[in-house]
Amino acid sequence: MALQHKPSAPHHSAQDALRALEAVARHSSGITDSEIARQTGLDRERLSPLLRMLRREGYVEQTADGAYVTGDALARLGSAHGREEALRDKLQRTLDRLRDSVGAAVYISRYVDGEVSVTQYADSPATPKVNEWVDFRVSAHATAVGKSLLTQLDHAGRRDHLARHKMARLTSRTITSDRLLLSRLESQPPSVPVLDLQEYAVGTVCAAVPITAGSAVGCLALSLPVEHAHRLRRAADELNRNAAPVLLSLAI
Repeated sequence: MALQHKPSAPHHSAQDALRALEAVARHSSGITDSEIARQTGLDRERLSPLLRMLRREGYVEQTADGAYVTGDALARLGSAHGREEALRDKLQRTLDRLRDSVGAAVYISRYVDGEVSVTQYADSPATPKVNEWVDFRVSAHATAVGKSLLTQLDHAGRRDHLARHKMARLTSRTITSDRLLLSRLESQPPSVPVLDLQEYAVGTVCAAVPITAGSAVGCLALSLPVEHAHRLRRAADELNRNAAPVLLSLAI
């Protein structure tokens, strides 16, 4: 199965942040922002928000004289011992913060062995998660998560998935035509969030953005009750802007 994703803005941000982080890691006694800019080729305007993000995420710290050194979060993720647990904890903290900033339940999903899998989520009483009334593995055609993952496959990969999972009508808005769905997936720009407007469940709207790291297909998603549908696009754009820390954690 070939991938077909094009790099999104969060992908570029994560790549640039990795370059900055690598420059810091090479200098155990500390490195100035000017030196990071020189070594990475990133201008100050680009570098400053990346360094703020790296500090907030705990990947770098600043010494008393203003130099940057690696932080605890990098040491925990870089360790072979307990890395999976450290990554899960780091992603959960990021999801919790995203949930609060976008005011919606948020999810990480991966496409693993030909199936949709929601691996982590953050919800709250004020931002309830979607009721999984139909298994997400068989409803990719109707969910923002599923459609975002399918857009990242090539045409053959999409056809293979749809051949294995019948496109059931879950609501009056569900697309059940292979041809129509494939056409929509083909024309979906990678930088624009995929939306689900009550296609999976009446009363719920969702959005998803790609977070593909290397060859692993993934997405970051949010859900809102339909009475908050007017906030969906703004929340989806914010989710997209803030996807870089998730990508960075997966890439380290």
